[in-house]
Amino acid sequence: MRAVAFVVALGVTRLVVPLWCGRDAAAWYGDDPATQRALADELVAFERDTSDAASEDRFVGEWALVTHQMVALGLGQLCLAHPAWRAELAPLVTRAAIRSFRREMRAFGTNAWHGEEAMSTLDGDHGHAYLAYPALALGMARLLDPAFPADIAAQHDALIAAFERRLLASPTGLIETYPGEAYPTDVAAVAGAIAMHGRATHADHARVLAHWAASVPGQTDPATGFVIQRMDATTGHAHDAPRASGTALAAYFASFADRAIATRLAKAALAHTATHFGFGAIREYPEGVEGHGDVDSGPVVLGVSVSATGFALACARIAGDEDAFIAIERTTDLFGLPIRVGDRRAFAIGGPIGNALLLALLTVPR
Repeated sequence: MRAVAFVVALGVTRLVVPLWCGRDAAAWYGDDPATQRALADELVAFERDTSDAASEDRFVGEWALVTHQMVALGLGQLCLAHPAWRAELAPLVTRAAIRSFRREMRAFGTNAWHGEEAMSTLDGDHGHAYLAYPALALGMARLLDPAFPADIAAQHDALIAAFERRLLASPTGLIETYPGEAYPTDVAAVAGAIAMHGRATHADHARVLAHWAASVPGQTDPATGFVIQRMDATTGHAHDAPRASGTALAAYFASFADRAIATRLAKAALAHTATHFGFGAIREYPEGVEGHGDVDSGPVVLGVSVSATGFALACARIAGDEDAFIAIERTTDLFGLPIRVGDRRAFAIGGPIGNALLLALLTVPR
């Protein structure tokens, strides 16, 4: 009897748990307004209540900047999908985007560049590619908000012009994020920011975007299609392995600039999906490559990356792969612990940055 009970319990677990964890997956994939709005309202409350505190610590500072950037992108995507929400949400897109662009938010980058402040040295050759993250958010805000401040718009124009000049001057199509460190994922964000600026201002950036697109194959592993996580901007030599976390996030950023490249990167990431009992997860490293987790990947457990799995929600939408989306969303539910706070929805694990990332990733245009 105990053996029978164990088999029954195992069968129920395999059937019920995936169904329970995936109960909202179809609603997310189908762009259900009520499901989207519940998480959006949690981020609206966050932007209204949060302070502007930041940190000079590289990783803490990056997370603060990315949180506001992803709030802006997620809410912006909802404005584009639901025009009736635009009047209410567009000012909050601007608020979040400007917060991500504040001088104190990029103090970690200034510290990494030994005191060189990015916006004060736009005529220089150093990449400062981390500023593509707020630049992309500012482009989204300018596209949506007719009341976007003129002084910030002028700074945004100057930053995009600097990125354009630096990219065109680079034979590898790479510019540095930090001294000696170029990340193809961040350069995809640069391309996305330039493209979004063109969409918002009608500026012609075709030449630089074509240059970036032509360089992407040299930044990817031909065997897997993964982008190299970290490279030398001048020589193009790899400083790290091809990895899924960078590839999946690069696919999201590339979707603002070149849908074909985004789809190619998205499919490369999804090709490394491991599915068990209906739950999907993404391997961080290609088969046969050993590696550990870090701030980019999050914990790597049995080869599976927390960050790559979350970012792959965007990949599944970009690639139009509903089955992969549902499997990965189940995993997100299982480990993210979705909760209700009144009419709002949040994920208990991950805090504001987790909620902000998931809003953006779960609402990528399909």
